[in-house]
Amino acid sequence: MPFVLLAVLALAVAGAVWWVTRPGPLLIQGEVAAPRVDVSARTSGRIADVTADLGDTVEAGLVLVTLSNPQLVTAHAAAASGLEVARASEAAAGATRPELIRVREADLALAHADLRLSQEQIARDTELSEQGLRPQALLDQSLRNVETATRRVEAAQAQLDLARAGASPEDRAVAAAQVAQAGATLAQRQADLDELTVTAPMAGEISARLIEPGENIGPGTPLFTIVDLDSAWFTFNLREDLLAGLKVGGLLSVRVPALEVEVEAQITLINVQGQFASWRATRATGDFDLRSFEVRARSTAPLPGLRPGMSALITLGE
Repeated sequence: MPFVLLAVLALAVAGAVWWVTRPGPLLIQGEVAAPRVDVSARTSGRIADVTADLGDTVEAGLVLVTLSNPQLVTAHAAAASGLEVARASEAAAGATRPELIRVREADLALAHADLRLSQEQIARDTELSEQGLRPQALLDQSLRNVETATRRVEAAQAQLDLARAGASPEDRAVAAAQVAQAGATLAQRQADLDELTVTAPMAGEISARLIEPGENIGPGTPLFTIVDLDSAWFTFNLREDLLAGLKVGGLLSVRVPALEVEVEAQITLINVQGQFASWRATRATGDFDLRSFEVRARSTAPLPGLRPGMSALITLGE
């Protein structure tokens, strides 16, 4: 009997020790994060008007800032004028003035008249030569005059054809290329002008405003920071030995102390790029080093008031 009592007492003591030393639930603290965009201008200018402020809720495409840059306005006007000049040159290359065509027609008519006169002259000289009244030298000269008049007719006809046809295909191609180049330059200048109006790239809340009216800014200067509160998520860094049972699509119970609520969240990411956990080194424990992994989860229901930076708590090992 005493042996039985001692055994029962030993079991009771062992149970009490286990109860006291057993590992309890592990509380993991994370935080709320959300997509954010730093809005900047692509071009330089002076801040002419600011239409949004810190804390404002904006929609995508809403005008935030208007810049002033007289140099860009002048460059746009010059590019527009250059396009008009190129178009005028193209039109000129594709047409010939009617006055020039009439001149070429008159030259052709004159050449034909000279040819007829030369032909009539050689007819008379040939008849006189047959009668022995015209020396051979004069007849040969008349033949050369006919040949010369014929070539003048051909040249006048070619000049008329050229006037009617206008510029050559190569000249027309060059003129068209100049128009395309001028159009591209104008489009670039228009794009620069469009950049003087800075709009919100996404919907969200303005969490930072970094400019004031009248400031000069350069390309890439940060103007605002916009946070998309509707797409907020919870993020936790977990040791790899705590990932058992967790998977993408699984559910977590997350407590948000700032809102005094506990919500159900679905795991959307377990980042494979783990980092060494410096507080769990091999030499300190005699075990292997443990990496930490980022785990993201998103609330399954809308959670008003959720903001980046808020603490988020989960309990593992319950």
